[in-house]
Amino acid sequence: MQNILFTAEIVTPVFLIIALGFILKKFRIISDNFVTVTSKFVFNVSLPALIFFNISKIDLSTTLNVKEIIFICTAIISTYLIIWIVSKYFIKEGKNLGVFIQGSYRGNFAIVGFAVIDSLYGNIALGKASLILAFILPLYNILAVIALTVPLSSEKEINYKSTFIEILTNPLVLAVIFALPFSYYKIVIPSVIIESGDYLSAIALPLALIGIGCNLNLTEIKKASTLAFASSTVKLILLPLVVSFLAYEFGFIGQNLGMIFILFACPTAIVSFIMADAMGGNSKLAGNIVVITTLGSIVTITIGLFLLKEFGLI
Repeated sequence: MQNILFTAEIVTPVFLIIALGFILKKFRIISDNFVTVTSKFVFNVSLPALIFFNISKIDLSTTLNVKEIIFICTAIISTYLIIWIVSKYFIKEGKNLGVFIQGSYRGNFAIVGFAVIDSLYGNIALGKASLILAFILPLYNILAVIALTVPLSSEKEINYKSTFIEILTNPLVLAVIFALPFSYYKIVIPSVIIESGDYLSAIALPLALIGIGCNLNLTEIKKASTLAFASSTVKLILLPLVVSFLAYEFGFIGQNLGMIFILFACPTAIVSFIMADAMGGNSKLAGNIVVITTLGSIVTITIGLFLLKEFGLI
């Protein structure tokens, strides 16, 4: 009973904010324009500020876990390849194949993951989560570009140069790059800057979660295809189950195992829909996967954290 309450206290606040966003949009208290503007603000300003100030405060020598980073990146690439190899035998249309692959592996770690980690381990753990994000974000983007372009390579010409530049200039990636020297050389940031940064950081996750809620379209679930549910099952159940088991076998326990589970259990990132739409993939399928995984993760993350806590693994 104690572990049930523990898990509920961790997960419920995160998804209540998402639900709030959905309700506010439903009653038209929040407009589409508000969602568009705040999403840009979160992506370009407040979330990079959160990442920058969390990394700049940490001690890299004690926080950077190279073994964990290698395991996570290897797990992402391996599961990505397995998903591709298996799915190509069942999905013949290129515009569906790339979207299915991306929806199955790409999690919303920067928003949902950070929110759950903050609730589970506290703000201090976000520094470590930001370091993990520094490695997986470019990897996510590169793999997504490959998945969305290769199946369509014979149908559409892709500008690889502009895509590569877009990945490198991602505000979240730049926040990590600029923060690392401050952390490594222990550069002292003036208190007035830190206080301003803390204000920006504090609104990043709530605004982002509200944005997710505003973008939920429950009617789309009724129209969702078998592919959408299949991709969501891989993302929410198979991926976190297999990777968490392997992580435990490799000796990860406690906070490290908890972060790995949360990383792979996160719902599919909203940006997957944006990329699919921009690169000629089946954007409707991508949107359905985002909706299903966002709602489904309420159950799967709760059960996963409960089981890990029940067995004394986190």
